[in-house]
Amino acid sequence: MHAIWSLPHGDAEFGKRWGMIKNQVSKACRERFYNIDLITPSRTKHRESTLWQRRFWEHQIRDETDFINHMNYVHFNPVKHGLVQRAVDWPHSTFHQLVKQEVYPENWGQGVEIPDQDFGE
Repeated sequence: MHAIWSLPHGDAEFGKRWGMIKNQVSKACRERFYNIDLITPSRTKHRESTLWQRRFWEHQIRDETDFINHMNYVHFNPVKHGLVQRAVDWPHSTFHQLVKQEVYPENWGQGVEIPDQDFGE
């Protein structure tokens, strides 16, 4: 999951917020995604499910160019990983809002060649 957040001034609790999100989603999806065969002793020790990575990566946006690059990355990622053919086809995205606001054209990112490789994300 990728997200770009604007937190309140003086609040940098990314880890706490991700922890809360992971906890609630794990509880809501337990029946559908829980697989006892994938629970390792390490996951048990850390009270982890099979749904999430242990870590998260945070990055403070430096400037407008950095913001645009990260927005593009987030919106193109489902295409890059072969989940959809076009960014507009991914229903779980702010891309649709931004098309309505005319930030992105609806056909943004179409026609881009994606190399056949493991992205390691």
